[in-house]
Amino acid sequence: MPYIERGGAKIFYNSSGQGPVVLLSHGFSATCAMWAGQIAAFKAQYRIITWDMLGHGQSDSPDDPFLYSVDGTVSDMAAILDVCGVERAVIGGHSLGGFMSLAFNVKFPQRVRALMLFNTGPGYKSDEARAQWNVTTEKQARAFATKGLAAVGHSEEMQLGTHRTAKGLEHGARGMLAQADAQIIDSLPDIGVPALVLVGEKDRGYLAAADYMTGKIPGGRKALIADAGHAANIHQPAAFNSAMGQFLESLG
Repeated sequence: MPYIERGGAKIFYNSSGQGPVVLLSHGFSATCAMWAGQIAAFKAQYRIITWDMLGHGQSDSPDDPFLYSVDGTVSDMAAILDVCGVERAVIGGHSLGGFMSLAFNVKFPQRVRALMLFNTGPGYKSDEARAQWNVTTEKQARAFATKGLAAVGHSEEMQLGTHRTAKGLEHGARGMLAQADAQIIDSLPDIGVPALVLVGEKDRGYLAAADYMTGKIPGGRKALIADAGHAANIHQPAAFNSAMGQFLESLG
């Protein structure tokens, strides 16, 4: 199986198909297994690269909590593109993966052909709102510390893959999921590439975020998936793939 290495830890990735490259990142406590339907649907026309973030799935879960960070994660994304021989790609992700896609665009804008932001948000401008979010992420970290892998959520994309240990998810909650500043949300008006902002109509926690991002990103295009929740690509795969396919085709 293919891996890159960072800080002595192996990070798993997979490349399927040929054509324009799409890099897809999963949500927190999910794995690249959530993208099986998209690989099957698009690999005849596109090269779909998926991966497991540090502490998730088939990737390692090192003990050093400082290895788990937003900056480290987006650097892993760049390293995977490097090892695959890809200079520029469509960068997409679900939930935490969508946030990481926005963070990738901040650090490596020259490598982004377009963005696909699925059931995700851009963080918070307000220090108070960010602090409230971080209280929630700390609760998740503690749940993994005390309950182990039984603390993995019940959303469908989280149940598709398996994890080696809960320790990586505990560290990931504190290092990847927690937020330190408003850099990502403040970057939205400066995004210079087309962006698909997709959300399930039943994913109430992200409806406002989808509207906000669509309004702030100059090239933002919204897709609302009927009768779908947070795992829109699993709840309504045909509608999800149709929206994704139309967007990719529009890029030329």
